[in-house]
Amino acid sequence: MALSPSAIAQADPSPEARTEAFAALPYWPGYWVSEYQAGTTITGQAPIVRDPEANATAIANMMNLRGDQAPWNEEGRARVAQVRAISGGRKASGWGYPMMMNAATPLRFLITPEETIIINAYNEARYIYTDGRPMPDEMDMWATTYGTSVGRWEGDTLVVETVMVTNPSDYFHGSPPLSEEARYVERIRMDGDRLVADFTITDPVTLTEPWNVSVSWVRDEGFDRMIVLDWTNDRTGNEDGLNTIELAPVEQ
Repeated sequence: MALSPSAIAQADPSPEARTEAFAALPYWPGYWVSEYQAGTTITGQAPIVRDPEANATAIANMMNLRGDQAPWNEEGRARVAQVRAISGGRKASGWGYPMMMNAATPLRFLITPEETIIINAYNEARYIYTDGRPMPDEMDMWATTYGTSVGRWEGDTLVVETVMVTNPSDYFHGSPPLSEEARYVERIRMDGDRLVADFTITDPVTLTEPWNVSVSWVRDEGFDRMIVLDWTNDRTGNEDGLNTIELAPVEQ
């Protein structure tokens, strides 16, 4: 049986073995943007939103990890209603997980035998360990914005399990308000010139059944480097978690 790239690197730490391990891995070069948001300008509006001929299904697919079609239970529907009611008056601290995987912000996939790192231009990063380690014990984890991710390669498909994600909508108001008990499984692979991820999300607190949703990316040809932004979204004031319009300071 052929060894996995991580097993090759662990069995022999020599430079030659590491070269062999890298050669066994997929290579996803370039900068990837959510397919239905490719071409989004500084206005924040994707081309499909401005297209009068775009159908409702295509627009819904633009950010389908929002959860508009998720199988919410009563608790989940209550959370969604609460989040949507105040979303117009909230700032975003960033995208967070899972929405960074479904945003107009380009992603880069850095693949090594031991881990895959996914980064975007907002200083957000996911570390997916593929060195054969198991998921840590629950007592050794705590909920974070990006969760804890452990992955493995099944051929050219990266299979990722992520747990212990803080309620995503606490970080970004456009995220699905899942609980910290949610479990996310992604299967990421190349499909022609596109990258595709099939998500299966389970959450005993907010969902009635597993939520299956797919996200796809295309290369953003406008990027030749990752430009990291010092981003705060600090355009207005903040009072009780809602935006307020502040007057310009008066010069003395």
